[in-house]
Amino acid sequence: MSNNEQIPFLDLVTLHQELESELVEVFRKSLKDAAFVGGPAVAEFEKEFASFCDSSHCVGVASGTDAVRFALTAAGVKPGDVVVTVPHTFIATTEAISQAGARPDFVDIDERTYCMDPERLRQYLEQECALDETTGKVVNRKLQAPVTAVVPVHIYGQTADMDPILKLAAKYKLAVIEDACQAHGAEYFSKESSTWRKAGSMGDAAAFSFYPGKNLGACGEAGAITTNHEGMARTMRMLRDHGQAQKYYHRVEGYNGRLDAIQAGFLTIKLRHLAYWNSKRREAAQRYDELLSSAEHITRPYCSGNMRAVYHLYVVRVQDREAVQKKLAGSGIGTGIHYPVPLHLQDAYRHLDYAKGSFPVSEKVASEILSLPMYPQLRYEQVRRVAQALSGSISSPQIAVPAVQPQTAAQV
Repeated sequence: MSNNEQIPFLDLVTLHQELESELVEVFRKSLKDAAFVGGPAVAEFEKEFASFCDSSHCVGVASGTDAVRFALTAAGVKPGDVVVTVPHTFIATTEAISQAGARPDFVDIDERTYCMDPERLRQYLEQECALDETTGKVVNRKLQAPVTAVVPVHIYGQTADMDPILKLAAKYKLAVIEDACQAHGAEYFSKESSTWRKAGSMGDAAAFSFYPGKNLGACGEAGAITTNHEGMARTMRMLRDHGQAQKYYHRVEGYNGRLDAIQAGFLTIKLRHLAYWNSKRREAAQRYDELLSSAEHITRPYCSGNMRAVYHLYVVRVQDREAVQKKLAGSGIGTGIHYPVPLHLQDAYRHLDYAKGSFPVSEKVASEILSLPMYPQLRYEQVRRVAQALSGSISSPQIAVPAVQPQTAAQV
């Protein structure tokens, strides 16, 4: 591989070229039967994705944002409620909370996993809230509003530490909506049940985004909700379709949040490749880990033994990130930052009156994180070149990077 070859942060071209004939056939079939909204294609995808996530039900929707919003509403979140999540996530998480009529509130993240810190959640519920003996609900003392749900975000492709979160939620009677938009196929070993559990099968419901760059991506906008609660699934199906229980009979005021049949067909084709693609992401992550293992000034992703990550992103932490990113760009290597400004410091949330320093872990992480190229088609030589360029861009001794691929690099 030439050192002049560009290594994109994300390669969506190769993947779709490999599947072109299958994807085109989906489009041709849709032209013949003209079932563009709903219908058999959506039902087929919902069935297969529910099975993939070890869930009883899947409801296809128009986006991951709709998925979070409909799940919260179906879980009973009402206007004026407080929903707890993390400030280190994409704004769609909190947009959906606001659109459900609730107020987002935050707890800080675990500095190793970047997911919700269960201990911070416990402190929040014990120290910032009190039980209303009249309603039986836990109430945020400062806001004087009931806290009714928690949204742990499975960020970068690994799950939050769900056992303690679910235990706290049960104690305080909170709905749990997993934001699994970056965790298609990720797994968590639950000590409570002594089983591996898929992202999307642990909370009351879980939201998935199929934005094109996700591990399972549509060729446009799409999302889904998984749940084991039949009543919630029924409500979410109404919410996505203008509140209709049957055509022109509206039980509630809903939304236009339906999944396109063509996108559902694309997703069904891609879903059958997802396990393999996730294994290739794990291989690439393992190679990064090996090649960067001696770099003292680079913090690699942490994944504990009770989690099986799917590496939607491979995120490192470095000092002087902007300079490092600029040097990598000069070497033809694309990178990303997910996310540079925590939500509590975004202009959109000035009205929530958070100050700098409110969530120090999220703020520290946001200033250091850098996402390296990650996709199933990433070759060993490309990973090696990224690792070499990264090591050369920081003020530490350059990493000794093997010149040839180890025999065990593909074993995960």
